[in-house]
Amino acid sequence: MTEARLTAKPAISSHGDMAWIPGGEFLMGSDDHYPEEAPAHRVVVGGFWMDRTAVTNAEFRRFVEATGYATLAERPANAADYPGASLESLAPASALFVRPSRSIDRGNHYNWWAYVRGANWRHPRGPASGLKGFENHPVVHIAYEDAEAYASWAGKELPTEAEWEFAARGGLEGAEFAWGDDLTPGGQHMANTYQGEFPFRNDCEDGYEWTSPVGSFPANGYGLHDMAGNVWQWTTDWYQEHRRIDSPCCTMANPHGAEREASYDPLTPDIRIPRKVTKGGSFLCAPSYCRRYRPAARMAQAVDTSTCHLGFRCIGRSS
Repeated sequence: MTEARLTAKPAISSHGDMAWIPGGEFLMGSDDHYPEEAPAHRVVVGGFWMDRTAVTNAEFRRFVEATGYATLAERPANAADYPGASLESLAPASALFVRPSRSIDRGNHYNWWAYVRGANWRHPRGPASGLKGFENHPVVHIAYEDAEAYASWAGKELPTEAEWEFAARGGLEGAEFAWGDDLTPGGQHMANTYQGEFPFRNDCEDGYEWTSPVGSFPANGYGLHDMAGNVWQWTTDWYQEHRRIDSPCCTMANPHGAEREASYDPLTPDIRIPRKVTKGGSFLCAPSYCRRYRPAARMAQAVDTSTCHLGFRCIGRSS
């Protein structure tokens, strides 16, 4: 493993709570893990600023209070966009992880995912939950348009897939993780992931069952926290298939089955929904099931869908 070729020395900015990510060339993707990450290939990106952490509940609340914005999960779906959908299925809802009580078939991720009415960023674990004590946790149940709206209000942008992956690597060329090649160096957990037998037993060896406060784990070489685990993060790239995804552990398709003109999941050809690339993995990624808490890992997420383990962070391009 060698250090990536960089155009400038990494530095923490005075530019809000952002880190400067120097431009450079790096090896993007991987030939050694999931097929959708291949082929590994050289990519060059320019320099940019990036939020040191994912956007938090407190930060997102300030945006909502300033603008009156309602997220996609808080709005009923437009019946015209979903022909034939029942009124009940058009009600505001979001995807929530529901832990099975016993071992189940892991070939069907709907065995632990459910669309729950009243689940949204204000109620991240379902309608009975709230944000008290979770102000510094990453905001979740965020659809792509919600992340875009926040970024525009903040005078920032969402990163491309290449920018996100370059930043996640922290200057390490070819390392498996954002911190090196050992998942738990010296026995230390470096990210909020899932330990135990997924999805019915989480041993919480890292100290967290759900999201963790941002910055709870060590930063990478660029001063960025949680570039692995905690929550998946949106990028601006439309998902382009390198190879077929045989085990989409973490994606959810909107149950309304809307017709769209952009890319779609070949595993569900009857549901044509535009999908963006998400990166980073989440607190639900487990060595026993989904090793996607690596910079090279990528998943396709329908733009009209939000989940309890999906958030975002922003970048800035001004000097």
